[in-house]
Parts: sequence; structure tokens; C-alpha cells
Amino acid sequence: MRGILSVAFAFLIIGLSSQSQAEVKKIATETFAAEGDVYRPLLSPDGSQMVYRQNAGGKTFLTIRSLSDDKSYSTAMPDDTDLNWYRWAGNGQVLFSVSSLKQYLGRRPHMGNEFRQVEMYLIDSTTRNTRYIGVEDGGPDGDNILYLDPNGRFLILEIRESVYKYPAVYRINLATNEAEQVVDDQMRVMDWIADNAGQIRMGISYRRSSTLVFYRSSDAEKFRRIDKVKDTDILNNEEEPLLDGFTIIAGSDEGYVLSNGKTGRFGLYRFNVRTREIGEKVFDHDEQDVTRFSMTEDGAALQAAYYTDSRDRIHWFDEYLAEQQKMLNRALPGEEIWIVSASRDRSKMIIFSTSPKDPGSFYLYEPAARKMDRFAGVKDQIDPNDMAVTTYEHYQARDGIQIPAYVTIPNGKDPKNLPLIILPHGGPYGIRDNMDFNMEVQFLANLGYVVLQPNFRGSGSYGETFYKFGEGQIGRSMQDDLDDGMDWLAKRGIVDPARVCIVGSSYGGYAALWGVTRNPERYRCAASFAGVTDFGKQLRFDRQFLKSRYSKKWKEFIEGTDDFDLDDVSPVRMVDQLKRPVLLVHGKKDSTVPYSQFTLYKDKLEDRGADAVFVTYDDEGHGLREFENRKDWLDQLEKFLAKHNPA
Repeated sequence: MRGILSVAFAFLIIGLSSQSQAEVKKIATETFAAEGDVYRPLLSPDGSQMVYRQNAGGKTFLTIRSLSDDKSYSTAMPDDTDLNWYRWAGNGQVLFSVSSLKQYLGRRPHMGNEFRQVEMYLIDSTTRNTRYIGVEDGGPDGDNILYLDPNGRFLILEIRESVYKYPAVYRINLATNEAEQVVDDQMRVMDWIADNAGQIRMGISYRRSSTLVFYRSSDAEKFRRIDKVKDTDILNNEEEPLLDGFTIIAGSDEGYVLSNGKTGRFGLYRFNVRTREIGEKVFDHDEQDVTRFSMTEDGAALQAAYYTDSRDRIHWFDEYLAEQQKMLNRALPGEEIWIVSASRDRSKMIIFSTSPKDPGSFYLYEPAARKMDRFAGVKDQIDPNDMAVTTYEHYQARDGIQIPAYVTIPNGKDPKNLPLIILPHGGPYGIRDNMDFNMEVQFLANLGYVVLQPNFRGSGSYGETFYKFGEGQIGRSMQDDLDDGMDWLAKRGIVDPARVCIVGSSYGGYAALWGVTRNPERYRCAASFAGVTDFGKQLRFDRQFLKSRYSKKWKEFIEGTDDFDLDDVSPVRMVDQLKRPVLLVHGKKDSTVPYSQFTLYKDKLEDRGADAVFVTYDDEGHGLREFENRKDWLDQLEKFLAKHNPA
């Protein structure tokens, strides 16, 4: 267990000792399942306080801690909600967003019976009161902040009054919660965009077969249509390149944008919003997408760009922060180092260090004094020296595509004919695995399994071509990529192809269920946590679950251009083909993949007497907040695998 560490930079050399090859000890599930002390700490603008997430007793809390006297207090999230995000709104105020699962009143045959309700609240660190922020009778998506005043006086919020209306834009006074409408719903616009001063400059309307763009240079002008792009032109690359994640600089028509038009990979470019012309390149990567970029606090200049190769990376435009990054990298060799938060004057920073073997440490860094204090760890119960090594590799799919993947070999094992767990990521589109510490990977490796994490086609950050290889390939080529990864490891003699199971969560849970349904000759079992079982119902529930970055016609992208029917690859529709045992686990309060996805499949499996284990967590959502439930999930998984694919 690691405690508080205070060091001076002049003498700071922190590293991890080399892994012992002595006898590997079995690590108890409660060690992997144990709570971390702190998650995602953020400094207030004046550097006097920090806020972070904590979990305890099955509840999620936001804790605000004073750095002067080390006193803190915690605020529990509302019952039956999942915490989405939180951020400082000036000094002494923390905004946070939560989501919950709601039921429609009456039948909604084209929408399903459930929807995801998102609400926003504010914590006052002086009074310690929490109150709702937004308009009365707000619609389902109440946290679409377009602009937040740096001093915390107001915010600009896009909101729909109901699921049947288009969004309007309001200015919300954070002291009184008074709402003033600044742009009404109009022109069937679904997305409004503000500049860095909070003026609404653009609206985007997604029509049946085209996208319309409305724009104005200032709030003194009316919105005028400046562009119309047909979806067929986008898909056939006949129109201007697709744009993503752009910003508009106040007082001008200029800004920055991520575009993939010139190279097929998203890079960062200058951008004229009125003419839609892409200017000079600012930054890109030879092989990977730039996934996002950040601006300085006033929004007037670039601060950083982000991309992922074998691991997440940052490119600083800010010279001071770039120099600090170099110093931190030298001070913590072998670790992935992030400046996750800083006070406005940069006198204090929060630093996070991690690796595939290290869950991570948080430091309070004072650049002027050149020292850091380690104030918390993500999972201090874990000794990094006991964790297995993860490597980044590539293998060839059956159609010749190179699939990137992470391979973790259990400690103390001769890498020959070992049992294998394939662990596909969630998403699936635009998401990928990386080199972050993964609790389930290390848990499975400690049990003696090789773990394969394939970044199958459609995964994010590998460019447009790789992404579009996933078009219409759910349950088909995207699933082939998992099978081909197994064959690759078996051909190398690392794994025994007769001892393979597939485990996953969310989309990964779907891939597990579909793997044993489609190819029972390959897999001995499947374990699914919060997995999708009926794609038609899931898409009606939440379009965002599978929305494509590259195509506004998300449903066509997912289903493809041929006569492909998602029912043909939905486990609940193909339940009669299932011949292998499954472990099916779900939280009743899941607002991402609703619990009905579990009950539909469970009923079908019970009707046919399938070999299945069903586990429900009454008070959990799309993840597991309660220690007992996390431990139970790992215990259930270990017991299930020991029975059907013993290590």
C-alpha cells in the first residue's frame, strides 16, 4: 500500500521496480474490487480547493476539499442516477450532470418505452447547498452547456422542452436560476454552437437526406443558411470534407477545426466558418486521428491537441506547459503523465501518473517550488509489481486489414498453450482500448488467462478508412476481427484454441453473446455485463449509443448499404442458435443500455432451458459503484470461467 509522498524536484526520481519472476501470488477479488481514494480531481480557478469523485456504500459522492486546512465535505448524487461529468463554475461553485432512466407516459411504438433523462445541478461550497440548474420542466437533455462564464455568473444552455421539440438556447443566471431565452427553437436546428464569448453563431439542422448549416457573424444579425450538404454527397466523398469539433473565435469568422478531408485522418486546421474553407494545417499525426483539441481558458488561443497511438498522447501549443510536461516525464520515467488540472495563475497543478501495471497516483504540483505531494491513488491496494505486462501489437484479419490489439500475458507462465479471454471494448464506433490500467485485464491475467483486447474495425483514432471498414459490420466483420485475433495467438502457440471464452461490457457484452451464438465451435462460454441483446430496441432507445462520427446517417452507417438486418445479429432474435453457457449481468438502473435488454434475453433463455447464469444488481447503472457488487461480479466471473474454461 502506498502512502503520502512529498518530494523535491531536484532529487525526484520515481519509478517502478522491475517485476519479480518469483512465484506469482493469487490476488483476492476484494483487492481488485476495492474503492479508489479519489477519481478525477480538479482544482478551483484560484487554487484554494479541489473537487473529486468518490464512491462509498453504493453511492457516488462529489467531495470538495480545502487546500489551506485540508477540510472537506461530500455531496451524494441524487438517487437512481449516474454521474456524467462535473466542473468548476468560477470559485466556490461546482456544476455536475447526472442521468437516469425514465419511462414514457403511454405507448411510444417508434421510440420504445424508456428514455434517458439528463439533469444538471450546482454545489455551493460556502453554503454546501445543492440546487437544480436549468429551465422548469426541462427536457431529456439538460446539460448541453454551450458557454460557461469563467467567473461563474451564468451559462448558456441548449435544451429541448420535450423529446418532441427542437432545442432553444437560454442564458441561466447561476445565482438565481433565472432563465432568459436568447435563441428560440427554429429551422429544425438540433445543434447550436457558440463562440468563445458565448454568442450563438451557428445552428445545424439534420434533415431526412441532407444537413443544413445556419450562421451569423454576431447576435445583431439574423441566421442565414450558408450550406446544404446532401448525405449521399458526404458518403460518396463528393462534398467538402467532414468536420468535427470546431471552435469559433469571438469577433471573427475564424476558428479551428478537426477535419479528415486532406489525409483521411482527422487533423487540426484553421477554419473560416462563414465560407466553410479549411485553412492551413496546425497539427496532425502520420497514422492516428487527432481526437480533440483544447483552447486557453479565454478561448482565444490553442492550448493542446490530443491523439492516441499505443497510448494517449498530448501535444502542447502552450510553451510553458510543454516545458512542465518534459520535466514531469523526466521525473516519473516509465509512467504516462498528465497535467489534469491547474489553477488560473498556474501556481498549482494536479498531476496524474499511470501505466498498464499501475492504477495511478495523483500529485499536487507547485512549479515554483519544484515539488510534488502525492495526495491520493486510484487503487493503492494494488502493487504494480504484481501486475502483468501488456504489449501493443498488430495482427492481420482474414481480409488483410491490420488490427491493432493489446495482449497481456499472465505473470510466471510459459506463454505456450494458455487459456484465452477475448475482451472487446464498448462503444463500438469511435471508441478504442489504450494503455490505461484495466482492472478486469489484470484480474483475468492474475487468474492465469492470456487477455486479448482487439481494436476491431470501426474503433476510434485510426483514421477514416479503418473506421469505415466497420460500416454495416456489427456482428459480421467486426466479429471476424475477434475470431482472427484468437487464430493469430493460437498460430503463435501462445494460446490453446480449445480453451477460449469471450467477456465484455456494453457493446463488448453484445460481442461476447454474439460470439458464442455465431461460432460455438470457437468459444466455450461468454460473460456479458450490460450487453446489448436487441439492436432495434437499443437504437430506438438512444441514437447516441452507436452514432457514427463520419456519417450523419447513423442508422444507414450501422446497418450498411446492403439488405443487412440488425435482427439477424441480435442475440435475442437468434437465441435458438445458442449452444454455449452464458453469464448475463445487468444493473436495473442502467440509463445507457436499459435493463429491458437483459430481461428480454433472460426470458428467451429461460424459455428454452439454456445453460445460463443471471445476475441483477438492483441499485446499479451502466457500471458498478458498490464494492460488494464489483466483488460479486469478479467472483461470479471467476466461478463461471473456472467451470467452463479453467485456467
